[in-house]
Amino acid sequence: MSLQHVISERVKGGIQTLFDAQLETVELQATRKEFEGDITVVVFPMLRVVKGNPVQIGEALGKFLKENVDEVDDFNVVKGFLNLVISDQYYLSFFNTIKDENQYGFQTPSNEERSVMVEYSSPNTNKPLHLGHIRNILLGYSVSQIIKASGKKVYKTQIINDRGIHICKSMLAWKKFGNDETPKSSGLKGDKLVGNYYVKFDQEYKKQIAALIEQGTPEEEAKKEAPFLKEAQEMLRKWEAGDPEVVELWKTMNGWVYDGFDQTYKALGVDFDSYYYESNTYLLGKDNIEEGLANGVFFKKEDGSVWCDLTEEGLDEKLVLRSDGTAVYMTQDIGTAIQRAKDKPDVGGMIYTVGNEQDYHFKVLFLILKKLGYDWAENLHHLSYGMVDLPSGKMKSREGTVVDADDLIYEMAQTAEEISEDLGKLDGYTEEEKKQVYNTIGLGALKYYILKVDPKKRILFNPEESVDFQGNTGPFIQYTYARIQAILRKADFEFDPKITGVIIHEKEKEVLKQLELFPGVIQTAANELSPALIANYTYDLVKSYNSFFQNVSIFGADLEQEKRFRVQLSSVVGNVIKLSFGLLGINVPERM
Repeated sequence: MSLQHVISERVKGGIQTLFDAQLETVELQATRKEFEGDITVVVFPMLRVVKGNPVQIGEALGKFLKENVDEVDDFNVVKGFLNLVISDQYYLSFFNTIKDENQYGFQTPSNEERSVMVEYSSPNTNKPLHLGHIRNILLGYSVSQIIKASGKKVYKTQIINDRGIHICKSMLAWKKFGNDETPKSSGLKGDKLVGNYYVKFDQEYKKQIAALIEQGTPEEEAKKEAPFLKEAQEMLRKWEAGDPEVVELWKTMNGWVYDGFDQTYKALGVDFDSYYYESNTYLLGKDNIEEGLANGVFFKKEDGSVWCDLTEEGLDEKLVLRSDGTAVYMTQDIGTAIQRAKDKPDVGGMIYTVGNEQDYHFKVLFLILKKLGYDWAENLHHLSYGMVDLPSGKMKSREGTVVDADDLIYEMAQTAEEISEDLGKLDGYTEEEKKQVYNTIGLGALKYYILKVDPKKRILFNPEESVDFQGNTGPFIQYTYARIQAILRKADFEFDPKITGVIIHEKEKEVLKQLELFPGVIQTAANELSPALIANYTYDLVKSYNSFFQNVSIFGADLEQEKRFRVQLSSVVGNVIKLSFGLLGINVPERM
């Protein structure tokens, strides 16, 4: 039971005893640094049920808590704020409880809890993964880890967009200009090779449009009549008809892309439990629409098209089947969600990691699934996130101006190397050791820079700024972890099974207060689907630890017991840094 919960319950009991009144909630906050205290009870909201002067109410309540609550040593009242001084004994007891917990703050998934399915990545197979995908992947993977740590079973999945006109564009360009080039013959990753032909299609297509315009064809008509586009459309028609030659080329080129994606996922340190492919799911949903028609969820218009009326929910009418009976994207998404719930019957909710340009789509999807009567549809969430921009501007994949994910991962390691070399951080390391640390620092910098920002906000990504060894960055936190490991290597004694009789320094107490928050931060981050809460909590913990490190001598303590406590406190902080960074998918180096 957390200190906040204990204080809240005791405050409610005190108000009941002193004033014969009932509080539904108690507002608590950290005590401001200019006042003595550790936790502050805000009295003003109590005036709704307790009549009187807030200072007098605070004094009476403070006296009650001091006399009746072991954790409270003293108190003071500033206007309507009751500042409580928590006893050293409480913090020592708390520390002894957690110091040997390797998974401190983590909850074990219960078999009774329904699981959560998290979808992320979900790329097209006509180009490599880029910076925009990286934000998606890091968010989805981190949210999966956080929800798992909060005590729920998680399935990580993605749907791969492996069909459609964009795929055929790459295939057609390869067929015309590829000369049987393969990843092996070119030395390129498969996704990069296929992406090059997507760019090649766009280049040739634009040449054809320009030629038609020069011949007098209006621009909009030229875009539709360009021979290259018509050939791609014909290739798509053949694919849908099952033409053996087209299907075989499609399988071959998609296979190249999947291999390339796997290498990138491995480099990023992420994984998936299952995969769905649009080529298998694009016909799903039609049967569900028929069922919905029979149940009155959908209605048919005179032209035979099928719609869902969402006007009562403040939206509009949504098309779910065209008049010719063909599906739209919404139909596929309805069918895919239902199929996933069939594949994993214990799923009680789903999270879709998709950019904020699809906000409306997911509002509609979730409403339709609720109307269809699925119980898990009450727990559907769109993990909506903002764009990632670069100082040079927006990215365009068809023009080949995206920031390639693999190139970015490599460049982050290079940037880490340059900065580390300038600072002399890794003197005495072998070249192999240096390479490994550069990669850990570079990836950590990239992931932390992206994940520390609230998902809904847009990001301007600056690689050099992210690898700074000072401030709210991944390398700064990694460096603190490595410093702690150096302290632990220096310690030449066994850890005490139980710390007692230590007078806690104010800087040590600040660290302990931060440590106590960790389990609650995990739960809140899981509820809000926000890795940023974990990232910024870790930074706050590290700031408190570094303040302790600079102001309190660890090995120069007057008493042996104090020295042991300070080393063990450092050990717990290091463990929590490792755990919290693990939730962000970030590794920590033992030396740095």
